[in-house]
Amino acid sequence: MRSQLSLLLGAALTLTALARPFTHRDLFDFQWIGEVQLSPNGQQVVFVKTVVDAKKTGYETSLWTIDLPSGVIRPLTYGSRDRSPRFSPDGSKLAFVRNGGLAVLPLDGGEAQLISDLPRPVNLPFWSPDGRRLAFLCDAHEEDNAAKKDGYVSDVQVITRAHYRVNGAGYLNFKRHRHVWIQGLTKEKARPLTSGAFDVSNPQFAPDGSLFYASDPRPEGYYEPNYSEVHHLKDGTDRLVAKLPFSISGLKLSPDGRRLAFHAETGRPIRSYSQPDLYVMPASGGTPKNLTADYDFDMGSGVLGDNSAPAGGGGGGLVWRNDELLDVVAKRGRAILVAVSSHDGQVRELTHGDQAVQGFATNGSQFVVKVSTPTVLNELYTLDGRALTQLNDFRKFGLTQPEDLNYKSFDGRSVQAWVQWPPDRQPGQKVPLILNIHGGPHAAYGFVFDHEFQALAARGFAVLYPNPRGSTSYGQEFGNLIQHHYPGDDYKDLMAGVDLLLARGDVDPERLGVTGGSGGGLLTNWTVAHTRRFKAAVAQRDIADWASWWYTADMTLFEPTWFKSAPFENPAEFAERSPITYVKEIHTPMLFLLGEADTRTPPESGGEQLFRALKYLHRIAVMVRFPRESHDLSRSGEPWHRVERLDHISNWFDKWLLGGSHPEYDVR
Repeated sequence: MRSQLSLLLGAALTLTALARPFTHRDLFDFQWIGEVQLSPNGQQVVFVKTVVDAKKTGYETSLWTIDLPSGVIRPLTYGSRDRSPRFSPDGSKLAFVRNGGLAVLPLDGGEAQLISDLPRPVNLPFWSPDGRRLAFLCDAHEEDNAAKKDGYVSDVQVITRAHYRVNGAGYLNFKRHRHVWIQGLTKEKARPLTSGAFDVSNPQFAPDGSLFYASDPRPEGYYEPNYSEVHHLKDGTDRLVAKLPFSISGLKLSPDGRRLAFHAETGRPIRSYSQPDLYVMPASGGTPKNLTADYDFDMGSGVLGDNSAPAGGGGGGLVWRNDELLDVVAKRGRAILVAVSSHDGQVRELTHGDQAVQGFATNGSQFVVKVSTPTVLNELYTLDGRALTQLNDFRKFGLTQPEDLNYKSFDGRSVQAWVQWPPDRQPGQKVPLILNIHGGPHAAYGFVFDHEFQALAARGFAVLYPNPRGSTSYGQEFGNLIQHHYPGDDYKDLMAGVDLLLARGDVDPERLGVTGGSGGGLLTNWTVAHTRRFKAAVAQRDIADWASWWYTADMTLFEPTWFKSAPFENPAEFAERSPITYVKEIHTPMLFLLGEADTRTPPESGGEQLFRALKYLHRIAVMVRFPRESHDLSRSGEPWHRVERLDHISNWFDKWLLGGSHPEYDVR
């Protein structure tokens, strides 16, 4: 039966009279929904609510509850760092993480009690089948005791591995590994269940109280093809269940304990992009079966927006329901909830419409679905369309739905894109256009809320945001077209979208701008080096020199995915695809937005290089650097910095496309 959810969302977006334009600073009032849980009896929903803190430099998270029969919403906890709620098997208690510690709240009355006493944060708690114990992941290590004793732990980094830091987390400590710990509901001492020089992922109890988990024990796996192991820990004996020739995620044991399901990318042949599929295998071991080999979309995935919850978790993962697996799929710019037969892989789509499902919770018969659209930040609904929350009422801003475009590129391939038009645009009016390019490169824009697009439209700009070749949600072949050709023909896909709007007479050819972040920043640099049609550009957390990036980024490309070999083995390949090679062709005024803690696209391999080169050439270039910010500035950076980032994007285009005065960009 077709879901009523899309119909409800369409009705909910009836616009009221425009009160005022949408602004960058409205972000300070956003309320995000993080992780969602449904009680075993289906009577209560608990979700993480995230808000901007009072100083506007961070985020606070608390737990809220919805009584489903009455619809009443109320706060459940009053902490500022509460997350990861988990109902006990009988629904009488709620475990959650508070300030990095493990807490338990009796739901029949009483206060939450902290029960853990570890020197390191706990993560992802889960209940034992009998409800008497809680397990969780933690990377506590014996050096923590030394810190207590001596009052000092060295911060000197001794690096022996090529992958030694992670964007946002900083340097990796190879003494520490995330393992499963367990403890009872009183303040007894927690003890580790697993050990070893590797990290545990996706741990879960079987019905008999034994434990399944996944890991990759290789210390330097970047030299070899993708790989994962599944283990079963029972009665003190750790048994290797399977060695798998791919990286897995979302491992989920069936309720009867007989089968395991997971997401995996095949990894062979080596490709730029390997689409995730859904697999199932016997819990006792055996050959995994690819359930979705004939369903050519991205399992366990979604579409890009700049306003998923910046703290407080996300959408959960795979769920078994009888002989089906429930999952979220990225499909042609949408994210939908599906049910997949665990026997023959038949897929039933449970939600429909121009929207993105960002998470769900179920007890097997009832569903709570978290949904975002271009005009809805994120709200909770039942599967039959009943609204459970309305934390953000954006109707007062007069936000409008984008135009959905599908056009042919230079070689006849179809490209999907969207245009967010200014809400007050008059029929026949030619408006300034900003081409906005997504990163990844293997990601996708879609029917999801994006503050940046709506705010730029409110300032009078049309925003074109395409999914060129290499984007996900359109199948394996489309996503892998750019292998060893990035950037390349994807640039032609972007220009075809601009050409379409120009041919229609909708935009002003003398007022074109371009921007993008990460891979989109790379393509922004590439674009202005190959055409002078754009009057201004903003390159965000970009790449200028592929060779420099290869040597300094927190990723390793030791397999021939994006490039066939290393820069010192084939320097011409790296130079040919690096924007810095063509810097003399750049005449467009350029603004570079860089995070000083960004290790995914380090500033010194991106905008910092181009800025210095353009200044040498006496071209117009400005660099703006954000202290403390990682590659995730636009999505989860400090709130003030997120707003300032939007200010700089708007002001730069206002200066060069609309003639606005912004002396902060003048040489002083």
